[in-house]
Amino acid sequence: MSDNSTRLHGPSDGGNFEEEWSDESVQIHLVSDVGKKREHNEDSCLLEVPADPKVRADLGVLLAVADGMGGASAGEHASNLALVSLAEKYYQGDSKSIPQSLEAALAYANEQVYKDAEENPELHGMGTTVDAAVVRGDSVYIAHVGDSRVYVHQEDQELKQITEDHSMVWEQLRAGLISEEEAKNHSMRNLITKAIGIKPDVEIDLYAVTIGKGDRIMLCSDGLCGLVDDPEIHEAMSQQKDLKKSNESLVALAMDEGGNDNITVLQFQYRAAPTEHALHEGCEKVPSIAEGGIIDRLRRRIFG
Repeated sequence: MSDNSTRLHGPSDGGNFEEEWSDESVQIHLVSDVGKKREHNEDSCLLEVPADPKVRADLGVLLAVADGMGGASAGEHASNLALVSLAEKYYQGDSKSIPQSLEAALAYANEQVYKDAEENPELHGMGTTVDAAVVRGDSVYIAHVGDSRVYVHQEDQELKQITEDHSMVWEQLRAGLISEEEAKNHSMRNLITKAIGIKPDVEIDLYAVTIGKGDRIMLCSDGLCGLVDDPEIHEAMSQQKDLKKSNESLVALAMDEGGNDNITVLQFQYRAAPTEHALHEGCEKVPSIAEGGIIDRLRRRIFG
């Protein structure tokens, strides 16, 4: 990427982090909070906006959230390294297949985190979740590993969860072995089955969805979605039109529920109608918001 591109990435010191970026058509806000119970922030978030208009038109804007694991400096290092590696690799990719470029970039990030952990004993066992979204016109492409989440918010519809958690509990829910209510309150709901950097290779989920003026893409770590139910998240987002105030409300909700984990939230919204594009192949194309969220998709898989 050009040195003139905009990269907002943090936190860099294990503390809190907040940034925003906007132009005439887009508003983006990022926030990461240590929370009440942790001494160190192992989450990381990133925004990359290409300076070159052609690159931005071809490859879009990159958003990402990561939740590191491995303890203090190792978890922080894993989440930061993964997102920097992701951004550097993605913009070397092919605009003819954004899903393929995004998948290759996240696979590269996995290689970098795994290699670093193998070469440095003090980092052994570190890993991180990653949710990355590329917004190009009305098309949003998502790469997902772990239990951080990507949502689409539209005011007159229910909040739509795009990603499926890579966790023991969600595997049981997908298989129809437990109910939605049991999944929400399960004692092992935070036990994940996939992470970046744990193994030499990783299987990556790829999704695509279209959005319009006023719709929002929201990426978050489980410090938010693990404590606050979707209807509460939707209400807080709907009440606050400004993304900064909206994110502040979401962090406050997680704090009110105990704030027992790091809390990271990134929101993207179009102020004007985006350019329309046909979705690229090579990813799961998520139905329109009006057709329901992840629970409806799971029901269709289980019951037909």
